[in-house]
Amino acid sequence: MISCQITKLGLVGSWCYRLRIRQIDRGITHDIRVLCSTLTKLSEKHRTINNNPNSTHSAKVGTTSVLANSKVPGSHHRGMELESVVTRLNELAHPSLAASWDNVGLLVEPSAPHTVTDMVLTNDLTEDVLKEARERKSNFILSYHPPIFDPLKRLTQNSPKERIIVKCIEERIAVYSPHTCYDAVSNGVNDWLISAFDNSTTEPIEHSISSIHLTGASYRVDTRIPANVIHDFMTKLAGLRGAEITDSTGLNSSGPDLRLRLSSTKEGLPGLLRILSKYPEVTEQTEIMPFSKPPIPGHGMGRLGKLRSPITLQEAVNKVKKHLNIENVRVAVGSGHSMDSQVYTLAACAGSGSSLLKGVPADLYLTGEMSHHDVLGAVAMGTSVILCEHSNSERGFLHVLKDRLQKMFDGLVSVSVSEVDRDPLQVL
Repeated sequence: MISCQITKLGLVGSWCYRLRIRQIDRGITHDIRVLCSTLTKLSEKHRTINNNPNSTHSAKVGTTSVLANSKVPGSHHRGMELESVVTRLNELAHPSLAASWDNVGLLVEPSAPHTVTDMVLTNDLTEDVLKEARERKSNFILSYHPPIFDPLKRLTQNSPKERIIVKCIEERIAVYSPHTCYDAVSNGVNDWLISAFDNSTTEPIEHSISSIHLTGASYRVDTRIPANVIHDFMTKLAGLRGAEITDSTGLNSSGPDLRLRLSSTKEGLPGLLRILSKYPEVTEQTEIMPFSKPPIPGHGMGRLGKLRSPITLQEAVNKVKKHLNIENVRVAVGSGHSMDSQVYTLAACAGSGSSLLKGVPADLYLTGEMSHHDVLGAVAMGTSVILCEHSNSERGFLHVLKDRLQKMFDGLVSVSVSEVDRDPLQVL
């Protein structure tokens, strides 16, 4: 499916048209600028402006493009509409992958039109990061952690979180947070974290579940309909939405009862039961079974990995430091083991792994933080633990994300990683 939009751009020096072609099925947008008239068609007013050395506009003769200074100082990116940016981000990691308690997606939306030209990626949106983004003239911030999590009852200058949101609104800076969507998605934060090791296999510790049933139906209904009322039943069923016969082989039998299997949506089930209740002899012969929503392969929270070749716990520590580009980690050695003990399997969870990793059978846990008692529990079962602080286990993924987004936005949006975002904890 192709949709086209032609926009007339009044650029001093000539008239230029932008033909915007969007190929919906692949989500790829191309901008083609076509020069439609020459400098000889310029009005006297245009000539006057163009000859003015103080003019902020310039025309390039003999080429197929006409340039004008961008409204965003220093930016050479033409930008992409906010709606398109959000659509592509949601396609990269759908919001349905997020944990039920999370707050993901577009959190601050400037009024339309809003063309995104410069995007800053950060693990946490602090006032220092916001200052950095404003100095860059950025108008979109992707914050891995949602800056709006607990409900805000007011927007004042009394707290950092409120000040940040107020300033983003004032400066027309959109804010988007993916958080646990990126934790769960295949090739997301957790896959990046566990890639510190040479794994032969990896799989989610807790698989994401599809938000829809594969067949579109929520229930299977098995029943037997008396042959003498089957025509009446079929007539009533034809007028019902959300329920249909999936196995009609019983209609070919010659007995007094005809076996039927139907599928039904959640919305269609009450109507189907009302129809069946009109035949008292049917009710006792009806069985309803809910369909389970299937897991999504490769998507889910945490990762469980099996190493191609065993390594020592000390070697594992060195690999984590190198991968995360940090100097220090905290280590708890599993009961009966030492820093020279062999590691064959590991479980990783970006951020806080206390609840997800608890009881997972593995030689090593890798996460940002765990409670004191959860670490004691892991050590007691012979599992060693590496803690690298919460955001240190996540932040490095932003550099991988940057490259992906630059390609995904077709070079129309400048994407950079914050230089001032860092974990608040330091080991001295």
